[in-house]
Order: sequence, then structure tokens, then C-alpha cells
Amino acid sequence: MASRHQRKITFAIPGDLATPTGGYGYAREVIAALRARGWEVDLLDLGDAFPRVDADQRAHALQCLLNAPADVPVVVDGLALGVLPDEARAASRSHCLIALVHHPLALETGLSVEAANVLRVSETQALAATPHVITTDHSTAAVLAADYAVLPARISVALPGTRRMSRPRVRREGPVRVLAVGAVVPRKGYDLLVHALAELGDLDWRLTIVGDRTRSPGAAAELDRLINKLGLAQRITCTGTISSAQLDALHQDDDLFVQSSWFEGYGMALADAIAYGLPVIATRTGAAPRLVAPDTGLLVAPGDSVALTHALRRLIGDAALRERYAMTVHAAAQNLPTWDDTAQVFEQVLSNLQREAPC
Repeated sequence: MASRHQRKITFAIPGDLATPTGGYGYAREVIAALRARGWEVDLLDLGDAFPRVDADQRAHALQCLLNAPADVPVVVDGLALGVLPDEARAASRSHCLIALVHHPLALETGLSVEAANVLRVSETQALAATPHVITTDHSTAAVLAADYAVLPARISVALPGTRRMSRPRVRREGPVRVLAVGAVVPRKGYDLLVHALAELGDLDWRLTIVGDRTRSPGAAAELDRLINKLGLAQRITCTGTISSAQLDALHQDDDLFVQSSWFEGYGMALADAIAYGLPVIATRTGAAPRLVAPDTGLLVAPGDSVALTHALRRLIGDAALRERYAMTVHAAAQNLPTWDDTAQVFEQVLSNLQREAPC
């Protein structure tokens, strides 16, 4: 372990840190915040095939971990760590590994029961090789304690930060612009959102879905087929990956944000929408029940397309209600954590590990 006065840390990332998804965005922001607080942060690329890796790719990841400075703690992203139980045990003999878990791999929607069980066992074993686990939400921490044999004392929650935004609300004519953000994978429930909006042909709306379409090509193709089958190609745009500036422009211009996920570890896209002052509709998963305060948006059960349709009709069809929610949500956003707050949790974990010297 690095000395008490040595402010160094290594982040082991599966692939390109610039990948435009929530987990990588979290890592980018935490790294930037730690550096701003005076930390020296090194990056370790474990390879871009995770979590579907073969023996050679596992061996490469292990060698990367072993090549890192042994006296500097290594934060390993759960997308990689969860499928590296043997490698984690081997690396932990010489290095202090800290797990960063956004959500357990076994909870990804669309897995067979057998595949989910294999991932659950693998991740449980990998987490056992680390002295401490950082999660991005209290709900994930509870799952790890209940189902992955991680003692609560070994878990810290570092909520994602948000940036303080100024977003004046302006009434205007024309269609209500609905925004959804997240990789096009089954877990995001975009099919449910499309089906729900298909019931609202009498209302004037447009939907933009922003997110990586390469993570699950089958899900992206199926979503396109569904949109065309329902005759919604003129109303729904799937942008794929876009730049931060383009996403910022959509947040500034759109009227309503929807999260239709079956499961979320936290829901960074939802928090970002709230930071921009957008009224929201979200499924009760991840941090949504805490983020969506009264008079800021509507919550529905995951998978409940009828409730989702009803919520969409309420907010798309009522400009005054959207305006009222927008004013309330912008005020609520001022209480969300900043990325500096997130970095402070990492600092505290490192300080505790240095004091206890378990590695």
C-alpha cells in the first residue's frame, strides 16, 4: 500500500475510458475530481472484450494488474472484475484491489438462468478477493450484502455527482420532445417505451433515444423493427452515440426525460436530466425512488407498460404540469451530490485502507 502521504491510485478499466456509457462516464468524472484534489491517477487498460473474455484475455488482464505498482491501490471496474475471480485472487496477493461495482453482472436483462448463475458465482468469488467494495448506489450495496456475501462494513457508496446547470424553462408550440439516454440493451426497456408511446397517437410528441447501439446489435435491430412495425419512424429518432455537446443541446431543448429500465445500479442519465431541470418519468429501480421527489416527476413499476403509458399521457398532454414539475425539479437538483463529493468518498476509503493496512 502507498504510504500515508502518497496520494496515488490506479484505475483498472476494461477498454477505452472515453466509451460513452454511464459506467465509463463515472470513472472519467471521478478520475478528474481526484486529480483536481491533488491525486496522481494512473490508468490501466485491461482490454475491451469484457465481460465476454477468453483465457488469453484473462491472462492479459492478470498481467496488467501484476505490472501495476504494488504499493499503489488499484480500483478495478466491476465489468472486468466480476469475470476474473481467479485473477483477482492471484493479484490480491501482491496488490490492494478495490472493487467498483455499478450493478452486478448477473442482473443484466436477457441472460439465461444458467448464465446469470455463472456470473453470480464468479462475481461473488472475485469480490471476496478485495478488502473493500465501492458501489454507486445504496440499492446495489444492499444487493451485494444480501446476495454476494459482501459484509456491509466492506462496502462504501459513492453516489455519482452531477454538474450544476442553469436551464430556464420556456413554453413553446410544437411537439413535446421526449428524451431517453442509455445504451440500447434489453435492460433499458426501450421496447416498453416505444409500445407505451404507440398508444398516444392522439398527442403530438417526438422521442429521441441516445445511446450506444453496438453493445447489443440484436437489441438495436429489434428496436428498429418495432419502431417501423408500429409506424413510428417519423416520430422516433435513435441517434446512437453522440458527443457531450450534442447531448447537452438535447437536454437544453427537450421537454421530458424517460427512464424505462428494468434495472439500474443508480441511473446517472436520470440524475443528469434532473440536474438540467427536466421533468422525469422513471421506473422504480436504482436511485429513482430517491431522485424523483414529489412534484418533480412520476414513478412506475419496471415492466408496467400500462402505467408507463398513463404517466406519459399525463405529462405529454399537460404543459402546465410539465412547467410546474420543471420548476420544482430544478430546485431539487441543487441538493444532488457533486463529483467532488464522490471523490471524497474514494479518499475516505483509501484513507481507511491505509490505516488498517489489510493488503
